[in-house]
Amino acid sequence: MEFLKPLQRQIGNRNFLASSGFKFSLSKFPKVDFLSNTALIPAINLGVAFQPTYLKDIPIPGDKLTYDDFTLDFIVDEELENYIIVHNWMMGLGYPESVEQYENLIDSDPQNPGVHNANSGQCDGTLIIYNSSFNPIAQVTFQGMFPVSLSTIEFDAKTEDTNYVTASVTFKYTNYIIKKL
Repeated sequence: MEFLKPLQRQIGNRNFLASSGFKFSLSKFPKVDFLSNTALIPAINLGVAFQPTYLKDIPIPGDKLTYDDFTLDFIVDEELENYIIVHNWMMGLGYPESVEQYENLIDSDPQNPGVHNANSGQCDGTLIIYNSSFNPIAQVTFQGMFPVSLSTIEFDAKTEDTNYVTASVTFKYTNYIIKKL
């Protein structure tokens, strides 16, 4: 057994990660930047199987991962562009009025306009994490994202201060990958 010297057992960088250093973008809508207030790297859970024994069932690692939803709180831009993008994306996936709404969603994909496949209504999302000096240190790539919930927008003429409008969107996705930059 190899013993490590005391300095080899310590973390090299003693700076702490600031919770305000991040940026979110979607590959399907590169023009739209989500001015995010809050983003959580979702929980990941590994299933557990139990091996029966005559004394006690023994837990062993399972074979399927489950991911919590990805929720993003963002500031709505003055022209509602980031809100409308998500709204129209959901309308295209649900096509509540006509099948053409889905066709318009597929045709609006800048990467594959007009291409239909099983993942046509999905795209990848990227959460860039910055260190305390606002240099990118990690990238979280969410694969196969699609929105499942978009919050209300509240307007209130009674407020005395300027409050910027925020909204919240919840995404489902296939998985996510964290990569150091």
